[in-house]
Amino acid sequence: QVQLVESGGGLVQPGGSLRLSCAASGSSISFYLMGWYRQAPGKQRELVATINNGGSTNYADSVKGRFTISRDNAKNTLYLQMNDLKPEDTADYYCNARTRYTFIDYWGKGTLVTVSS
Repeated sequence: QVQLVESGGGLVQPGGSLRLSCAASGSSISFYLMGWYRQAPGKQRELVATINNGGSTNYADSVKGRFTISRDNAKNTLYLQMNDLKPEDTADYYCNARTRYTFIDYWGKGTLVTVSS
């Protein structure tokens, strides 16, 4: 079973950048489809981006061209580079690991990103 710990959130001005990290332990992330999700106050959790072990990525339309997901299997870490941040990107960001055949989800506790001037 994998454990996930996010870091890198904080307060940033509109147009700024942040890099989120998700450190995994207990199991190699190479066994999982990895992803980032977010949940804004009063809203449902939504997909931000996913990446499979082959490096194929998928992004929500709202973040395409601004966010980049990547993984370093050697460091057992997932990343989310966020550029040109907007106030509507404000949310708790969660790291997700999904098993490839049984689709079991594991979640971190989240890291808060606040975009405000």
